Amino acid sequence: MTELPTKAQLLDWIAENPTQTSKRDIAKAFGVKGAARIDLKRLLKELEAEGHLQKERRHYRDPDKLPPVTVLNILAPDANGDLYAKPLEWHGEGPEPRVLFIARESDPALGEGDRILGRLTEVRTDDYQYEARLIRRIGHNPHKILGIYRKRTEGGRITPIDKGSDREWQVPAGATHGAKDGELVEAEQASPRGKLGLPTARIIERLGDPSAPKAVSLIAIHQHGIPDDFPDRVIAEADAMKPAGLSGREDLRALPFVTIDPADARDHDDAVHAHADDDPKNSGGHVVWVAIADVAHYVKPGSALDTEARLRGNSTYFPDRVVPMLPDRLSGDLCSLHEGVPRACIALRMRLNSHGEKIGHAFHRGLMRSAASLDYEEVQQALDGQPNDKCAPLLEDILKPLQAAYQAAAGARDRREPLDLDIPERRIVLSDKGEVTSVNFKERLETHRLIEEFMVLANVCASETLAAKRTPLLYRVHEEPSPEKLDALRETAQASGFTLAKGQVLHTRHLNKLLHDSAGSDLAEMINMATLRSMTQAYYSPENFGHFGLALKNYAHFTSPIRRYSDLIVHRGLISAHGWGTKAEGLSPDDIDRLQATAEHISETERRSMMAERDTTDRYLAAYLSERVGSEFAGRISGIARFGVFVRLDETGADGLVPIRALGNEFFHFDREAQTLMGADSGRVIGLGQRVLVRLAEAVPVTGGLMLDLLEIDGEQVSGASSPRRGTGRPMKRKEAQSRARAAKPKGPPRGKVTRKRR
Repeated sequence: MTELPTKAQLLDWIAENPTQTSKRDIAKAFGVKGAARIDLKRLLKELEAEGHLQKERRHYRDPDKLPPVTVLNILAPDANGDLYAKPLEWHGEGPEPRVLFIARESDPALGEGDRILGRLTEVRTDDYQYEARLIRRIGHNPHKILGIYRKRTEGGRITPIDKGSDREWQVPAGATHGAKDGELVEAEQASPRGKLGLPTARIIERLGDPSAPKAVSLIAIHQHGIPDDFPDRVIAEADAMKPAGLSGREDLRALPFVTIDPADARDHDDAVHAHADDDPKNSGGHVVWVAIADVAHYVKPGSALDTEARLRGNSTYFPDRVVPMLPDRLSGDLCSLHEGVPRACIALRMRLNSHGEKIGHAFHRGLMRSAASLDYEEVQQALDGQPNDKCAPLLEDILKPLQAAYQAAAGARDRREPLDLDIPERRIVLSDKGEVTSVNFKERLETHRLIEEFMVLANVCASETLAAKRTPLLYRVHEEPSPEKLDALRETAQASGFTLAKGQVLHTRHLNKLLHDSAGSDLAEMINMATLRSMTQAYYSPENFGHFGLALKNYAHFTSPIRRYSDLIVHRGLISAHGWGTKAEGLSPDDIDRLQATAEHISETERRSMMAERDTTDRYLAAYLSERVGSEFAGRISGIARFGVFVRLDETGADGLVPIRALGNEFFHFDREAQTLMGADSGRVIGLGQRVLVRLAEAVPVTGGLMLDLLEIDGEQVSGASSPRRGTGRPMKRKEAQSRARAAKPKGPPRGKVTRKRR
């Protein structure tokens, strides 16, 4: 009788011979013949039932290993230029194996995002587990879906979390990636239409429980494709860094710089100092110092750190986490200007006259030491006459000179008349479990404006210096509004009882007059939002087109190289222009050659981060309000559309939609120019800025959508406007809730904010 192999022997042989896994191959290898084949088949079925093997057609293989031929997604090149690939058909329990792509001379050029059919060879190295060689290139860029997976008899379905998406996706049985029912998954389109008429998708990543509070920002990170894990080479490079010394630098440690940041600041990349100018020719003038962390000393062109920083473009900030541009060893340590610690910096010395106008400036590469790390609130209290123990010793010699210099600079700024938007910034407070405990608005203090004004001046100086020295740089460009957007703003202003002059060259002072005319009125917030909506998106460019919003001819970003790649390029330009350090720290030929491509890339990553941050805020607000379904809220109409009315709630600043069907049992005429809806029977006119009372009918955290019932307009009850069944807090079926909430805010008013991060 033929002796059967043990289960352990079978598993070892299959692992060593992944291309020969049919029952016939296995029987031949172990000499199993005749009736013993029945027992062998039983053993294989037992291994399959125990989860050790996976049957594919008539072959068996280890589920924790990749098949010899599989579809791969090419990733971005690493610091050494090597291409790695991500397998799309991974069924194992552990992390996906790392696959190195081996190119041949005859292969076409491949880059990030390319899809290939590859032949795999298993290897044993510390960096990767497989080598892949091209069989053929798959020429398409599939649509990505983020949603909730629902398991069915064969495969399952995905309900997208995106607002405005109401169709489900079918997932065939072999494309589930091991996803469990109710999990948040990322998938890609496999075909436009499946057996049931639904588009089919292949799950490529499992993201876990979507209801967990800390999944909110994770959803945004994956939905917007923000890189959130640093490659090993990048971490190793950062960990090997040593603090910069005094060699080749000016010793600025005697200057009492201070950092002033939010109380919960995660990094400190700028410090300030000011004193009266002792030059008799500048009576009443000021000297202002701005010191910025010398990130370029650590992040050199072409390094792994540089490649990853450029890929990310900028840091992305969420209420519960930061996706940093640089590893914490740099952003939170060597490049953070901590109190009492020597830190490398590029410092700027500016001279202002008594009217706050800049009359000179010079850059220095130095070593500084912060005298104190302060927050906006405690500095403001000190300047208001209530210093705490930390600020009291600094008040006369450090804080008051800063205030005096700012007040002079503010006068010059007011004469320049930059756009004076007043848009409150929301602050979402989370518990240790990631749950929203409160939503409030950040108070705009004089200390906020102080730091912002000095940073704007420093950015101007950087752009002027590099332009004068004919050194390539990235400008921060903000063009004036388009005629179409100005017409829309003018219509909104007229509908609200204000005017915006027409037929003249537009300046910020014209927009400021509109903003100041509405200030203090019930319509002030709406006019500010409409003005913001009319603005073009700021971007980066090697060419200078000025900054309309700041009313400046020259502007670049210099003050935040920890979290913006544009600033790092400007720092390298300053190093090259002044001949500081080594050539390896300045602008490289590659930096210069791809300046336009870098500008376009980081402009896009900035927009990506803003969208992710906004979507996260929406979801947190929906989660916060989900326990108050049925409650009534005061608000103001902030947008009018053919399909309904947008309302901004006073308490949280959240935007919700009152659908057109909930306004009443009559037809409503939409007037695009007047931005109104008028009832055909009642003659009721619903317009921008009207005060309303609404009832929260739906709040679905996974989409961030809010649905509202309209109860009152300007204190007058709206008869027949809301269904008696809605807004009562009754439980809804999941599909009903999600389909209704997905419709909320598809084209709503922007949730913009003006902070020094975005200038």
